[in-house]
Amino acid sequence: MNLAGSGDGFVTLADGSMRWGKYGAAGVLVRHVGPDGTWYFLARRSMHCHRGGTWAIPGGALDLGEAPVDGALREFDEEIGHLLDTFELGETHQDDHGGWSYWTVIIDVPRRFDPPATLGWETAEARWVADHELGELELFDAFSSTLSRLGLL
Repeated sequence: MNLAGSGDGFVTLADGSMRWGKYGAAGVLVRHVGPDGTWYFLARRSMHCHRGGTWAIPGGALDLGEAPVDGALREFDEEIGHLLDTFELGETHQDDHGGWSYWTVIIDVPRRFDPPATLGWETAEARWVADHELGELELFDAFSSTLSRLGLL
């Protein structure tokens, strides 16, 4: 991380709400489509994080000048580990909150990889979830809204 241009920190939006990431934020929604259906790799937020215990995608603050795809992949590596050696970039979705954006970067992987045994402090658990199971999880509010907009919920 470039500390001089670190995006770590809260910003207050015009409506008074606060968001993490001085320059916006981004996360990776990893998807695998196989003969047994469509699967998504999700992370359950640790109790040390805002809305701990809810499920979302690995992600976080963008650094100054960092492209959303680069930031999302960096955050995945920081929170989950370097597991995304082979992938195809899919869609990138911007959720604009009036001067602050969260970017959801969808990538496709050829196989479901095993979640690591050890995770960073931000992540309590990580696993593959079948598309039909998404609605059964307690999802992070903003992630749930994004899934709805994308037609996945």
